Amino acid sequence: MRVGVYPGTFDPITNGHLDIIRRGSKLVDKLVVAVARNAGKGPLFSLDERVEMVQDEIDLLNKAHAENGVHGEIVVMSFGNLLMHFVEENGAATIIRGLRAVSDFEYEFQMVGMNARLNANVETVFLMASDRNQFISSRLVKEIAHMGGAIDQFVPKRVVERVEDKFR
Repeated sequence: MRVGVYPGTFDPITNGHLDIIRRGSKLVDKLVVAVARNAGKGPLFSLDERVEMVQDEIDLLNKAHAENGVHGEIVVMSFGNLLMHFVEENGAATIIRGLRAVSDFEYEFQMVGMNARLNANVETVFLMASDRNQFISSRLVKEIAHMGGAIDQFVPKRVVERVEDKFR
């Protein structure tokens, strides 16, 4: 079974993340969406809240996949250890990452080099953000919401409600 890991903070999960999950799930038999504890980033949502938001969206995606005969499993897990250790613990051979811009590439390029040194048997696959999602980031979504702007075109409906609740 080909297992891939799509790691991120998902604070909150965006339509861009969901696009990468949909597309990445086609490349592996099982995709683990790995929600990073990452307290250093000072997330708006707790780890449990982020896992719950991601799980809600993955439940909908898995249901749609089942109805449309799409094979492959998507699961959600949290982690707080080294990504490569998490990947190894889950029997994955692939890390899936999304790229939006050149600035993403520079950071990701460094991470691939470090991860290859930790385990040369794990490959990183990059998926370019689709054109409608290239500019979306969780940070910008939170900033727009904090200033009272509409975020419904950037995140799923249930996420909109949760983000808005945080800023009330």
